[in-house]
Amino acid sequence: MILCLVLNKIMYLCKIRNEYSYTMELKALIAECTAYDFKVMLEEKKPKSWLKSVSAFANGLGGSLFFGIDNDGIVKGLEDVQHVCEAISSRIRDYMDPLPEVEMIPHDIDGLHILQLKVNAGHYTPYYYVGDGQRIAFVRVGDESLPATAEQMVRLVLKGSNKTYDSLHTDYKVEDYSFTILANTFKKRTSQEWDKKYLLSFGLVTNAGLLTNAGALFADDCPLWQSRLYCTRWDGKEKGDAINDAEFTGNVLMLLREAMNFVKSNTKRGWEKLPDGRKNKPEYAERAVLEAMVNHFIHRDYTVMGSEVHLGIYDDRLTVTSPGGMYNGLLIQDLDIKDVSSERRNPILANVMAKLDYMEKRGSGLTRICNETKALEGYKDELKPMFKSTPTQFQTIIFASSDTPNVGGHDGDMTETKLTERQQKILNLIKESPTITGKQMSEALSVSQRTIERDLSALQKSGILKHEGKDNDGKWVIFDIF
Repeated sequence: MILCLVLNKIMYLCKIRNEYSYTMELKALIAECTAYDFKVMLEEKKPKSWLKSVSAFANGLGGSLFFGIDNDGIVKGLEDVQHVCEAISSRIRDYMDPLPEVEMIPHDIDGLHILQLKVNAGHYTPYYYVGDGQRIAFVRVGDESLPATAEQMVRLVLKGSNKTYDSLHTDYKVEDYSFTILANTFKKRTSQEWDKKYLLSFGLVTNAGLLTNAGALFADDCPLWQSRLYCTRWDGKEKGDAINDAEFTGNVLMLLREAMNFVKSNTKRGWEKLPDGRKNKPEYAERAVLEAMVNHFIHRDYTVMGSEVHLGIYDDRLTVTSPGGMYNGLLIQDLDIKDVSSERRNPILANVMAKLDYMEKRGSGLTRICNETKALEGYKDELKPMFKSTPTQFQTIIFASSDTPNVGGHDGDMTETKLTERQQKILNLIKESPTITGKQMSEALSVSQRTIERDLSALQKSGILKHEGKDNDGKWVIFDIF
């Protein structure tokens, strides 16, 4: 009886050890892959069912298919690994164009045979599945292999030709465009004189005198309409009513300037009295915001024609969202910020911005955003910036300092209010004619009446402006709080 108990105990321990060994070995195999798929068997008559993953892995960061394992990760094994290897090779030759670089690695787990089809990241993208009268390139989205969209196809073609969007030449002639904004910015930030020869050496024009896409983005009258910025100051902590909004199109340096002006005009900048003056206590670290905006303008995907950079300001945070996920296809939230490599979707843009001292020459701009925010007075660990990405967009979230006084607070000596240029023009119109209507203001400033109403609402909420009397025959009263 005792012997039986001992034998049962030994068999139980062996079973646990074998299950543990299998689990650890399988986890180790999967850990070597950036992506993987499980296939319980090879579907020889339905090659598209698994070749689409081969196409997606080759078009992306690579990955592996494990044959002989079901969708739950349970090893079922293969009866004839050699036959499966030969069938896979045959189907890849017949249905893939160009041929991806693959390895077939057999494994034994608890006496069961499985096959790992390892697909390396390709250099000659796009890799197509060709069959059934179709020619389809697949990409990896999460744990799925999906047909590439038109925009993704553009990126794959650029990658396969070893080119980037910003390096492609356009039909725009350099003599038809000026670069005053770039020249003035270069002189101001580097203390050096601008030379026209920099256009060629920076990669902004070709030897034939045509603008590259990077050159078009830096031209004063940028002809690329997808180079746009939408700014919104939301009323509260969620999207709802907008206090202020603006839209800008054109030169990337102009967009950067307008973005920073919008942030300064729509955020709190309190100050504290000191015996010999005052101490500024901004809501956001200016350098952190600047770094975020630069990152989004540089790394955004300009092949996405129907999208733009979005700047949103809420009561407790600032968000910047742009089209295009991580260039390497990974998700930023799955990575340690300190380990993020500086792979650049638009290297010419990045190089010019670095020469203008707008971005980190070493390391990641994401780390700079975190460090600058951490140095802000009132910082707490829960205020650490956040970064989120999907295959189609990237977002930076910077939280407001908890130590900034409220604009328009009870102590008028503790705060200052900044107005947008349009709001100041509205006040000037009211000073000239206190009975002016919103419609008259919209006509005078060439903006929509809805925009005027938002500005008037913001001015009233801040305590600067008040309307007395009825809508039709009332008048505006301005309070001098400065």
